[in-house]
Amino acid sequence: MGIFNQQEFDIRLEWGLKGVEMLAPISDVVIIVDVLSFSTCVDVAIGMGASVYPYRWKDGTAQHYANEIGAALAGNRGQSESGFSLSPASFLDKVLPPKLVLPSPNGSTLSLATGNIKTLCGCLRNAKAVAHYAMQLGNKIAVIPAGEQWPDDSLRPAFEDLMGAGAIISFMQGSLSPESKSALDVFKQNADIYVQLKNCSSGKELIAKGFERDVTIAAEFNVSQNVPLLTDGAYSKAIV
Repeated sequence: MGIFNQQEFDIRLEWGLKGVEMLAPISDVVIIVDVLSFSTCVDVAIGMGASVYPYRWKDGTAQHYANEIGAALAGNRGQSESGFSLSPASFLDKVLPPKLVLPSPNGSTLSLATGNIKTLCGCLRNAKAVAHYAMQLGNKIAVIPAGEQWPDDSLRPAFEDLMGAGAIISFMQGSLSPESKSALDVFKQNADIYVQLKNCSSGKELIAKGFERDVTIAAEFNVSQNVPLLTDGAYSKAIV
């Protein structure tokens, strides 16, 4: 499968779970990008002192797992018993628990699939910090835009994740695969991040459901120096 793994380039990019399976084994570090909203949630949460445990989406064992490790369980937007959810706004103006289990259909799934490869979680908020830390970990970097899912569970490439990936790549050095260059071009051609996020399909969906604040938080570019590093099943703030 060497034709598809972009191995001749330093900075590689591929979508979703198949992208992780293809690129992780030949990379020094993997960066998971799920802008609306897993990666943004992780950035906000670790900045508030929490460790975030990715977990499978709609898995009936999530509450049991949270109880086992002494964590709060984040639920669906607006329906969470804990008050925490995949809405980054749900973390603000609260005291976060030390441990938070955060199931999601995309970012969590990909985070759990990287195996022993060093794994970071990136978004627009921490693009520069994550890029610089990744380059300290190695030269071969896999950037994985998570994408969303169509109703039949097939991958829907998502504009916000491509732009987030491009933002991270813009702070990297090394040879870029054509796939990585395409993400960089998308980022460079969309200067007004908030306008683009609120008008893309995922942004419009969140706004229609009453979660425009989540889009606003996700669009804040390079406001965070937090680098979420996956260690022992949890994203915690890396020592930069």
